[in-house]
Amino acid sequence: MPHYFDSAHREEIDTLRQRLTARTEWPTWLLLIGVYGGWFSLVLTSDRLGLWWSTALLIPLLVLWLSVQHELLHGHPTRWTTLNKILGYAPFAVWYPYTLYRDSHLLHHHDEDLTVPGRDPESRYLSVEQWQGSSLFEQGLHWLNKTVIGRFMIGAPLALLALAKEQLQRLINGERQAWLMWLTHGALTLLMLAFIARYSVLPVWHYLLLISVPALSIAMIRSYYEHRPHARFEQRTVLNEAAWPWRWLFLNLNFHLVHHDLPGLAWYDLPRAYHARREQWIARSGGFLVRGYGQLWRENGVKAIDSPQHPFH
Repeated sequence: MPHYFDSAHREEIDTLRQRLTARTEWPTWLLLIGVYGGWFSLVLTSDRLGLWWSTALLIPLLVLWLSVQHELLHGHPTRWTTLNKILGYAPFAVWYPYTLYRDSHLLHHHDEDLTVPGRDPESRYLSVEQWQGSSLFEQGLHWLNKTVIGRFMIGAPLALLALAKEQLQRLINGERQAWLMWLTHGALTLLMLAFIARYSVLPVWHYLLLISVPALSIAMIRSYYEHRPHARFEQRTVLNEAAWPWRWLFLNLNFHLVHHDLPGLAWYDLPRAYHARREQWIARSGGFLVRGYGQLWRENGVKAIDSPQHPFH
């Protein structure tokens, strides 16, 4: 537990962790059952639901699956890394192998490196060298990606292009771990797509382009403004008081500073931990508070929230 928590705060967090819910992790188990059951049910009944109703229901389910995978890599619902990996390896969202997401995201939790290009794997900022080496077209795309609408429209394609470039280089370099990971993920993805082609009305291209990519685009809204550059690393992480539909889809990760300070705390305990010490959390964040994703849409729908170039790295 962070050293800056006083004894009363530590006791509150310990109490959360000792509750029956936290000990059994039954909400996360229910989520896993719900997502797996929901995915197979929607695919198998897509002939009755129709193409577009199936699409409309599968997109938020995949967004939720990405959030569930995030819980798994942080040690829920079991203490066994291998079992959590097995539970989270299903390629429903297609593009990111579970182990790649896990290893990259855990590096992101080195809070001293948050937002720093080249050190934070989830940084949305460019170094001076990267910015100066970009064409005007590329710079324009980065500025567009700093608006909410732009983030929704091009955030996923930009992320997938960067992923392809980075991972292709690893494969060319002959990295054994990368080859094993992509062969495993590729084989499972092909099996999943074969199942979709055989048992649903969903064309494979439709699932790839009109279900999985939009799901990734919605997930990109969560990470749109989770972090900002700041001299003090604890003031780089947002507290977003989002409405309940977003909290459900993102499993309360809108309380992002609470998650970074307490990464082992389960999704269902984050609101409780936040509201018990709301003013204290806001003070710790340096006032980095957003009052819901609606505020971001209103203020930064078409206006860049900040510069793509990192201000001091």
